[in-house]
Amino acid sequence: MAEKLLYIGSGDVSRLLQYSQLLPVLERALANFSSEGGGGVEQPVRTTLPVPKHKGFLGVMPAYSAEDDALVTKLVSFYPASSPTTSTHHATVLLFDPSNGILKAVMDGTVITDKRTAAVSAIATKYLKQKDLDVLCILGAGPVAVSHYEIFTQMFPFKQVKVWSRTRQRVEKFAETVKGPVQICASVKEAVLDADVVITVTLATEPILFGEWVKPGAHVNAVGACRPNWRELDDELMKNAVLYVDSRAGVMSESGDVILSKAEVFAELGEVVKGTKPALCEKTTVFKSLGMAIEDTVAAKLVYDCWEIENKQKS
Repeated sequence: MAEKLLYIGSGDVSRLLQYSQLLPVLERALANFSSEGGGGVEQPVRTTLPVPKHKGFLGVMPAYSAEDDALVTKLVSFYPASSPTTSTHHATVLLFDPSNGILKAVMDGTVITDKRTAAVSAIATKYLKQKDLDVLCILGAGPVAVSHYEIFTQMFPFKQVKVWSRTRQRVEKFAETVKGPVQICASVKEAVLDADVVITVTLATEPILFGEWVKPGAHVNAVGACRPNWRELDDELMKNAVLYVDSRAGVMSESGDVILSKAEVFAELGEVVKGTKPALCEKTTVFKSLGMAIEDTVAAKLVYDCWEIENKQKS
């Protein structure tokens, strides 16, 4: 282990990880991942360990990017039964020196997870959205919903943001946190009707979003339901929309929305970014996002590089 192991806490990670720098780094990583031969990305499917006594899960997510020469592992715990005032996700990122395997830095991974997840959804929306964007719908009201609100209202000219959560306490906290205009809806249907973009970041284990409610030509970013027997979207939506994913191998291992509906994957998002598969913006589209270790890897490398630059300027 390195003599001086660096720790970067959540406040510094949040300050250093700016979307303006993160977005192009993630686009490049997605394109590399979906390139023939992997584009220099080494990434196994996430290992998930159940903790049945406490109804939780521990995920291990290692990846290496040859282009960035970055070696990272994220450890993420997921406890969906947490109270409304407690986060369901906690994460720690370990950054290694790829030349010798020495651990160089430990950093808060929760902020990285929240920001890179929202940024990838924004990238998918940039490529898959229709021309006119008036109404954004967010189903869910936790920290990842907040990060989605932040980047989506920065990047896109929505005139209205509708939000729903089955927990009133969470949705009220969401509205206070984002400090922007939101319409709190009493039902999923009310929130979804007329929405041009729908984001699902819920703890649902059975479908809550039904295809009959989704506006033709709308784009859906499906972020929740990260277990093979969990669902957020119904069969009608999964089978009738054009399905894009972050990783084919990932969704076939972990996504109940894809596995149980037997929906056909049209393309990985990286293939669209790279230009090897088209963005069918005129159709209703779904981007199923499970999150990938390579996203954490390049985001953590960006944080570390920004920290080094900042501290060199101080010295």
